[in-house]
Amino acid sequence: MFTVIFGRPGCPYCVRAKELAEKLQNSRDDFEYRYVDIIAEGISKADLSKSVGKEVQTVPQIFVDEKPIGGCTDFEAFVKEKFGVVA
Repeated sequence: MFTVIFGRPGCPYCVRAKELAEKLQNSRDDFEYRYVDIIAEGISKADLSKSVGKEVQTVPQIFVDEKPIGGCTDFEAFVKEKFGVVA
């Protein structure tokens, strides 16, 4: 399972999502992630909206195996359901 987290500096939800992904990557063989700083990469919310398929107002935006999952709380719920891991 490959997860991509699109976030920005100073965002507490981005930090939470990244920490959860790091925890999973360190404890599981079937989980990898990449964090993308949208400011450093020049990615706008409009760009993310195209990838998600609807208007995006917040970050992080998280994709699992290229499928949009949502934000941090959506990712936490997904991880809990899939792996039984609580953030």
